[in-house]
Amino acid sequence: MANHKSAEKRIRQTERRTVVNRNRVSRIRTFVKKVEAAIESGDKTAAAEAFKAAQPEMHRGVTKGVLQKNTVARKLSRLSGRIKAL
Repeated sequence: MANHKSAEKRIRQTERRTVVNRNRVSRIRTFVKKVEAAIESGDKTAAAEAFKAAQPEMHRGVTKGVLQKNTVARKLSRLSGRIKAL
């Protein structure tokens, strides 16, 4: 365990940030699942609307540091391609 005050503080901060970051990632996954569900149902307009809602959430994940920029770009590109294929 931590022997210094600064190390104890880092542990506390890490625990708080872990909870916040898990919530952020969970929220992003929920938005992506909504897009995928709309794609599976074959509803192009609903898929496009869900995609428009998911985009800022995913980009926010990049700015907050929970996802990498290229990962988000790849996932958005793939979702966009699937929507266009409908």
